[in-house]
Amino acid sequence: MAFDLPNLPYDYNALEPYIDAKTMEFHHSKHHRSYVDNLNKALEKYPDFYKKPIEEILADIESIPSDVRQAVINHGGGHVNHTFFWKIMTPKPTTLTRKLLESVNSTFGNFDKFKEEFTSKAMSVFGSGWAFLIMTPDKKLTIKRHSFQNSPLIHGNIPILGIDVWEHAYYLKYQNRRADYISAWWNVVNWGEASEIFSKASH
Repeated sequence: MAFDLPNLPYDYNALEPYIDAKTMEFHHSKHHRSYVDNLNKALEKYPDFYKKPIEEILADIESIPSDVRQAVINHGGGHVNHTFFWKIMTPKPTTLTRKLLESVNSTFGNFDKFKEEFTSKAMSVFGSGWAFLIMTPDKKLTIKRHSFQNSPLIHGNIPILGIDVWEHAYYLKYQNRRADYISAWWNVVNWGEASEIFSKASH
């Protein structure tokens, strides 16, 4: 009943040349595996939580006993963020639905301005973290910066899009050139998945 590492929805080399196979393999099989293993270890004393989806656990983080709560935030966040990250990328060309595009345009001015603001937010993460496009509880889109593996779910927000800017996500190929990695990442964004999440979250 413990949490397990999900399979990638594509091969390790599927996102090349934008994200290389070696990075994807290490990122998924080593880094994500570590988050899953440490999450399971943190909850060993409280096995009933194994029966709940990690998304539900993080959305109700105060229900986690205080002695393991930070470990669940760290490793549960790492698990849910990475599971989301794999799905929000694809080797196939995709487009936004009209509904999501209209919401992006009304919130940020136009799609190009949104990309600029999202890229700027991802660049401004100091050290390790993420940039997310989220839907707030009052159904509004906004871009947030998160340190480490803190999940938007803890704050009642739903991630629509997210980029991992921990160095392990890009260093083998891009070294310290985070801007190049972010620019390349836009080529593999799964707008179909983002649009589906947005549609469900809007209701």
